[in-house]
Amino acid sequence: MWHRERPEGHARSWRTALPTPSTRAESVGAARRAVRVTVAAVVGFYPAVHLLDRPVFALYTLFVPVAFGLLSPLPGAGRRRAGTVLRAVPAAAALITLGTYLAAATWAATLGMLLVGFVLVTGASIGPRVTGVVPALQLCYILACFPPYAPGTLWDRLAGLAVGATLTILCERLLLPEPEQTSYRSRVADGLDLAARSLHDLLRGGADGRETAGLLRAAGRKLRFSRTAAGCRPTGAGAKDRALAQAGYATRRFLDLLAVLAPLLRAPVDLPSAMLMRGLATACADEAAALRGTRPTPGPERVEEMIAQYAAVRGVPPGLREDPHALLRRQSTLLAAAVSAVTASAAAALATGPRRSMPGLPPEQFWYAGASTPRLWWGRIADHLTPRSVVFQNAVRTASGLALARLVAGSLDLSHGFWVLLGMLTLGRTTAGATWSAVRSAAVGTLIGSLAAGALLISAGDMTEVYAALLVPMALVAFWAGPVGGPAWGQGLFTLVVSTAFAQLSPVTWELAEARIVDVLTGSAIGLLCGVLAWPAGARGEMRRSAAALFRATAPLIRVTVERAATGHSAPDTRADAATALRRTMRYWRTAHASYAQLRAEPPPRHAADNGADWLAALNHGSRVLVGTYWLPWSQGTAWPSDAVSWAREATDEVVSATLRAAHFPPDGVTVRLAPLPPGVLTRLPAPSVSHLVDVEVWLHALASDLTTAVGPGSTVEGGFW
Repeated sequence: MWHRERPEGHARSWRTALPTPSTRAESVGAARRAVRVTVAAVVGFYPAVHLLDRPVFALYTLFVPVAFGLLSPLPGAGRRRAGTVLRAVPAAAALITLGTYLAAATWAATLGMLLVGFVLVTGASIGPRVTGVVPALQLCYILACFPPYAPGTLWDRLAGLAVGATLTILCERLLLPEPEQTSYRSRVADGLDLAARSLHDLLRGGADGRETAGLLRAAGRKLRFSRTAAGCRPTGAGAKDRALAQAGYATRRFLDLLAVLAPLLRAPVDLPSAMLMRGLATACADEAAALRGTRPTPGPERVEEMIAQYAAVRGVPPGLREDPHALLRRQSTLLAAAVSAVTASAAAALATGPRRSMPGLPPEQFWYAGASTPRLWWGRIADHLTPRSVVFQNAVRTASGLALARLVAGSLDLSHGFWVLLGMLTLGRTTAGATWSAVRSAAVGTLIGSLAAGALLISAGDMTEVYAALLVPMALVAFWAGPVGGPAWGQGLFTLVVSTAFAQLSPVTWELAEARIVDVLTGSAIGLLCGVLAWPAGARGEMRRSAAALFRATAPLIRVTVERAATGHSAPDTRADAATALRRTMRYWRTAHASYAQLRAEPPPRHAADNGADWLAALNHGSRVLVGTYWLPWSQGTAWPSDAVSWAREATDEVVSATLRAAHFPPDGVTVRLAPLPPGVLTRLPAPSVSHLVDVEVWLHALASDLTTAVGPGSTVEGGFW
């Protein structure tokens, strides 16, 4: 609870040019996906063209598998991916119907594109399954909203959707399906099992504290979402996903605190600490078994009882030979670990069993437990309906770009104008620099691919059998090399695929390749324009602003938490302000997490613009303030002497002042000066008040450490001990 986590490594560099996969597994995965998409696309396309002679039906049977299988990052393994496509079919049918009728006028189709784009991107925030199918749903509307206005072809379009989606589902399920990946629930269970074994080893005195600490920190890093496959991250807005994510956060914090504690333990461990450690080990093993489904969920009540008993009996035993202050700090760290364990236990109970109330825990911590799924979905969306949210910014950027592309394509009557929107959709990035890099590569690839396609169309003429023979091998190569090699390879090879496909639908000439160049470059220019005008810095600017807002929101919470801990109450006129600050902190914490998640997905800047700021430490600071707000006030005892209360207020003023200074990014370093406890105060306070005083001391020092790590170079904690 009190100690900071180590920052994650830098994000992986952006690949745009050569087909050099970072790992063999990535290349093999792309090849498997290429086979599935190609088979699903051509199995419906060939009969529709050459047997039924229904070009509209054929077009949809070809592009629906490409949209769902290639352009959409479907989460999970084969079975889950197939289920995601099945659930998306009704929405796709509705969008195709809407686009078909709005195609009657350019202005209607453009307004429809603006609305559809914004709703889909904003709605994607409710979970990874929705996020995965958003590109495919956008493409369904894009295909249908272009001229000619032909409502009579609606049934062919819907039939093509049905056939294409069915083939996609079958291929995802049966043909080289994506292998099952280690679930996040299993990762949490593995972390808890390691914690149980480590606690037993530390109690026996046979474990190397530093080696154990390294293993615990490594296990904690595995629970970070950046180390977890996208399809396995519990990022949905539903109660189960929220609970599993919270279990992961709490387990990671628990492991990190045990890693801090392991090298500090001295054998023999004092009796109260030994009893708590033994109980925590048993509880961790039981929770791990419950997450694996081998036993009922135990719930947090037992851990809560152990915490209450430990808080009542911990302290300095008679005849202690070591520094009592060091012992109290270790006990505070162990108590903080137990607090994280009870949070993990409660979250695991919600993630694996039916919803229930958590009477012994703060209601704000598990506010979602009794909420309905629609309310949770709306709450997630409402959190992002602000210009300061990267989700809102992405929705505005994407919707306006697609609407502008539709307006330009319709007004200029561009041939195959949906390629304009497809180019904007596939090449748009969240930063202007990344968009320019993608557009530049795509332009080169499209030019080379169009020249090759033009040569093919001139040499083959109207021999459709040549195009039919080339479609499958070209699709296999394009659908493999495009995702692996980047925009240049993707756009160039996809140009050959669409040329061979359209040559079978109707007679074409080399002008098709020319239209492809014009449309892709037009869409790229629109995407680049939106990238420059609409939040060109992507998540970086919002990360600074949301971190600053988070710091400002936590400042009053720190003050009221320490005041309540030192005096046993808070002033009546500050309670309403504290409740408001708590709500603001939780909201900005969620917004900052969204900004950080997008920041990790963006290419790193060539020149660091954040003055060495560590954004993960900023998020950890907000999380630590919230946890302290929940848990510090429960420990009550004899009133603190006046010098201890004065020290607590002065230390709080210093941390709050540093927090507000840190909110002015980029600050020129932050120095936090924390005075030591008043001389002799530990001997004048009885248990549990003396332990509670050290809890506050450790918490404030950890907050100061988080601040200096978050701000970066030039920041120090004077008088700190972590």
